[in-house]
Amino acid sequence: MIPFFDLKAQAQTVGSQIDVAVARAIRDERSRWRHEASSFEKRFADYCNVACCCAVNSGTSALRLALLAAGVGPGNEVITVSMNFVAATAAIVSCGATPVFVDVDPVTWTMNPALIEAAITNRTRAILPAHLHGLMADMDPIMSIARRHGLFVIEDAAQAHGAVYKSRRAGSIGDFGCFSFYPDKNLGAHGEAGAVVTDQPELARRVSLLLDRTQEDRSHVFARCDDRIDEVQAAVLNVKIEHIEAWTEARRSIAAQYDQELSNLALARPRPPSHSRHVYHIYALRLRHRDQTLAMLDRAGIDVGIHYSVPVHLQRSYVELGYRVGDLPVSERLAREFLSLPIYPELLPERPGTVAAEVRKAATRETGIFRSNWAFQDKMPRYGRLA
Repeated sequence: MIPFFDLKAQAQTVGSQIDVAVARAIRDERSRWRHEASSFEKRFADYCNVACCCAVNSGTSALRLALLAAGVGPGNEVITVSMNFVAATAAIVSCGATPVFVDVDPVTWTMNPALIEAAITNRTRAILPAHLHGLMADMDPIMSIARRHGLFVIEDAAQAHGAVYKSRRAGSIGDFGCFSFYPDKNLGAHGEAGAVVTDQPELARRVSLLLDRTQEDRSHVFARCDDRIDEVQAAVLNVKIEHIEAWTEARRSIAAQYDQELSNLALARPRPPSHSRHVYHIYALRLRHRDQTLAMLDRAGIDVGIHYSVPVHLQRSYVELGYRVGDLPVSERLAREFLSLPIYPELLPERPGTVAAEVRKAATRETGIFRSNWAFQDKMPRYGRLA
């Protein structure tokens, strides 16, 4: 069996360091002084090239706190994408606001900037793009639109630790950047954790007021949230952040091997624009006969994933938003075609070749698409092109 992800393999490389860090955090009862958390906040802010970081207890909390700090509340709308994990939508709804979905680009798979302005109303408060799979959204036009309309931009960077867009790190371009440190992320804690980063001290102060039990603002303008990161998770992250660049380059190397091994197949593979650094939290393909290929890979002992099988606008939990099949055709098509291959730094060197061989076998046997004329390139956006 080739697993989709293997936390045990990572534990073999950093487990002893984590044991020491966690034991120190518990023994010294540092939770009162938050030494581990404070250290991580500084280190992660430096890593993202921003002034401020507030470490919190999950990626969902990070999104909710950023929205609240941006003044998002009942009666407001937030423009976002449906082709993403449900956390961003849940965070918007938890603030009492309404998510407004725009479709993604068929080539980059991230928010299509050309569709944003048509979705803006007098209730719009923020734009929340998601950096899908480790590739950043096309941030320049998104920021231009936001500034023109006086809107906040909140980057959902949960899958993009260390990703780069035109020399700028994920989380450093919008007003806020929100990260998840769930264990399977490129930088993962032992359990749940997250962070809000910003280059604007006043916005950081608003997030801090939401988190601070002492509430320096005694008028309680900000409702307090008990969402701080705990010292154990911060201790784990202080160990792992030392390895994130090496792990990222390992992911990129595996992705390059997949690219080469699958180059003869007429399927869509992630290939970032030259100005971007893809960090490959997920290596997703688009396959026209995805489900047959998935079944064949399962029989071959290869564990794969689908990110994401049902776009948020069609999930039962959000039926009250009023979206129907066909409203976001690109997102809906991606949901039918995405297939995610195993990719993590500890993946044995021979295994990407094994996985790719089975993908080739499945694709040619089930669909006959080997060097076919079928193409996914529905259009050529300004942002770039994927193979």
